Amino acid sequence: MMLARQRQQVILDEVTKHGAVKVAELGATLGVSGMTIRRDITELVEQGLVDRVHGGVTLPRSASVHEPGFSAKSGLNLGAKRAIARAAALLVRPGTSVGISGGTTTHALAHELLDIPDITIVTNSLPVADAFHEDGRDDQTVLLTGGQRTPSFALVGPLTVAALRGIHMDMLFLGTHGLGIDTGLTCPNLMEAQANQALVASSRRVVVLADHTKWGVTALANTVPLSDVDILVTDDRLDRAAQEALADHVGDLVVAHEDRERGLDDDG
Repeated sequence: MMLARQRQQVILDEVTKHGAVKVAELGATLGVSGMTIRRDITELVEQGLVDRVHGGVTLPRSASVHEPGFSAKSGLNLGAKRAIARAAALLVRPGTSVGISGGTTTHALAHELLDIPDITIVTNSLPVADAFHEDGRDDQTVLLTGGQRTPSFALVGPLTVAALRGIHMDMLFLGTHGLGIDTGLTCPNLMEAQANQALVASSRRVVVLADHTKWGVTALANTVPLSDVDILVTDDRLDRAAQEALADHVGDLVVAHEDRERGLDDDG
């Protein structure tokens, strides 16, 4: 049987490799209970080596240039992401053009939009485009930008920015890596920040999707200030003080509530 120090090294190795790991996955890898994994995580958190998130563990927030892969992020905070996606989907009407940026929460939104007729989707996200290709309607149009792929499967770079010039979307749904009053929206990739800025410039309304774990995180590059955000959709795990602060800086704040009684929050 491994000693606690050995288990903690394995946890650090997995988090460094993937950026984020679920407690259940660590338990299966190490062959120990979730309670044991949580005790190990607590010690690592106290040493400042990792950050705890609901259902798992991530690299410390100070790692401003690290960008976890899409698969690493997609399994965390599922209940919050689904609640945010459901609330955001209510904003979309048939016959409109909708921009969707890269990210796991925006990917969850895409699945909520699959049955809305006669919408045009403009996206730089490969998973978002795939969702509509596989399960969307025949009367939906999906425009995918070109560009260089990031670890989160977003397309970025000069080709992406050029593709967005001259496009006018009714609404943009924008994901973010970090969120703060002074910093606004931030992400760890300079080219992704430029792509997101191009998406914002091409949109009449900007809707940001950000779960509670994004609050207080500052990544390398600024995307947009909070004053450019028309609607911010977050979840009810964001503390009240943060909600009040954000409400003073964005056009409208929507707090989505997880349906925990139905077991939709399956983060582990």
